[in-house]
Formats: sequence, C-alpha cells, structure tokens
Amino acid sequence: MGGRGGRSNVLRAAGLALAGALLLGIAAAGWAYWHLSGNIRSVDIDGALGDDRPARPVTAPSASDPADPLPTGALNILVLGSDSRSGEENRELGGGDSEGARSDTAMVVHVDPGRAGATVVSIPRDTLVTRPSCPLPSGGRTREASGAMFNTAYALGGPVCAVKTAESVTGVRMDHYIEIDFSGFAKLVDALGGVTVTTDVDIDDDKSHLRLPAGTHHLDGAQALGLARTRYGLAGGSDLARIELQQKLVKALLEQISATDLLTDPAKLYRVADAVTGSLTTDTGLDSLGELMRLGQSLAGLSADDVRTVTMPVVPAPWDTNRVVAREPDARELWESLR
Repeated sequence: MGGRGGRSNVLRAAGLALAGALLLGIAAAGWAYWHLSGNIRSVDIDGALGDDRPARPVTAPSASDPADPLPTGALNILVLGSDSRSGEENRELGGGDSEGARSDTAMVVHVDPGRAGATVVSIPRDTLVTRPSCPLPSGGRTREASGAMFNTAYALGGPVCAVKTAESVTGVRMDHYIEIDFSGFAKLVDALGGVTVTTDVDIDDDKSHLRLPAGTHHLDGAQALGLARTRYGLAGGSDLARIELQQKLVKALLEQISATDLLTDPAKLYRVADAVTGSLTTDTGLDSLGELMRLGQSLAGLSADDVRTVTMPVVPAPWDTNRVVAREPDARELWESLR
C-alpha cells in the first residue's frame, strides 16, 4: 500500500507540475500576444477621410477555399519612415533636433493580384505637389497648398494628411497605412542579426553618422538606419541617390528575413515581433497582431526577386532646381498601372 500510495503521490505531483507549466505557458503566450498588440498605434484613416477618395478597384469574386482563407487580392499600402515615436533615441541615431515629427521616406507598396509579386514605388520627399485640404486630429482642416513638398503633408496633418496627399498625387486608393519609426527600424535590423548591403560609392555623412567605403558590408541597426537616411554624404546630396540606397536596403531586408528561420527560434521571433510592433503606427485595419500576421502570411510567398523597386519619374522643378516635380506622362502611366 505504501509503495502504491507513494507512486500515486509522485504521479499526482508530476501531473500538477505539468498542468502548472501548461498554464504558465498559456499565460505567457497570452501576455506576449497582448503586449505585442498593445505596442501598435493606429489611426482611423477611413473614418477621417470618408468617401472623398479614389474608388476601390472592382474585382471579380473568387471561390473561397476553406483550407486557405488568406486574402489574395491586389493591395496598395502607403509606407512611411518617420521619427515620430523615437525622441532621444532618434537624435542619438542621427535624426534631427527640430520640433515635431517628420517623414523622410515614402513608398507606395503595390501587391499584385495573387500576391506573388509586388512593386515598391518611392516618392521623393522633395517632390512639389498640390497638397489637398486635410482634416486635422484636433478638428478643422488644413488649407490646400500648391507647390508644397510632399513630406510636409505628414508634418502638418499626420498620417491622415499623408494618405490624403498620396492618393491625390497618385490617384490610387491606399488600402492600408504603415508608419515605421526610425529607432524601431534599427532595433528590427538588430533583432534579425543585421543586414548585408553593397554600396557602389563611398559614404561619409556627419548627419546620419555613417561612414562606409564602397563595397559589401554587414550592417547593424544603427548603420542600416544611417544608410536609409544618408543624403549629404552622397554626391550632390541628392534625395534620389538616397532613394537608391533605401531600395537596396528594402531588398536586402527581404533577403535577410527569408534567410532567417524565425519559427525555429522563439526567442528571436519574439525579439523581431517586439521590434516590429513597437515601431509601427497603422490604420485601424492592421492594428492588431492577428491582422498583421494575416497580412504577413498572405505575403509569405514573396521573395526579394519578386519585388520590383522603382522611383516615381521626376524632373527638376523649373523654378527651383533643389526640388522636383512629376515627369509626365510617365508618372501618370506608372500610377495607372497600379490601380
């Protein structure tokens, strides 16, 4: 009896320990999900802009597959890089010391129907556009302004005005908005173990704190951010030259993500997810971890080779050679191809 009772007590204790471990694991997973979702900031862009926007494309309905419920339709996403959430970290990483948030990087990401290919179109921040009237978070509206730099829309009216201006310039309805904070971007690169990029020219930029000889380099987060922001260390200080570096960095990041098997390293997966969600502001359609995961899963088949990077066709502005304007009809034809 004593032996049988002792074994019973041991089994009971082992069962309780296992149940406790399972409960702790479930609680930890729940906390991680709550924490990661809570990292994300969102803006109700659809609510702010209403129906005064380009129409959504009309697509033929497709048969649903219960075994594969992921969306497969075409998608247009406005992606901005900003220093809106970084504060002191941003300044330490080479950001400016001016008041207010800024956006130095703007890309329209068009995902093809079927989500087997994508086009990333960079819009130079120095492009002069007609900035439309935008609703302000505090109430009221901005005034329409002609000959305004594209990136002033974000500085003046935040994500809503950035989307409104992008749609006005392109005629393309933005299905989603994703804003990536600069310091969070650096943390993401570090969480991935760095990124390998080849530069064709020497870079020496005091503002971005980046010095690299031409060649192939494995960059940490601070260096990758410096590369994305480098301008004055390039010949002529051209924004277009900076965009070329940003596009190389986009391709390199896609290659690094593809090469990193995050599912076999839960700790690294969490670090990457924490860096990503902690750096994001999205529209309300992407403001939870579940929605972001669903988007990511629908794009899982994309590789760096499936992504085309281009820059909106521009020419120097006739009245200001330090600024550019859209080159027509090339720019219009590019945007029409993405509708």
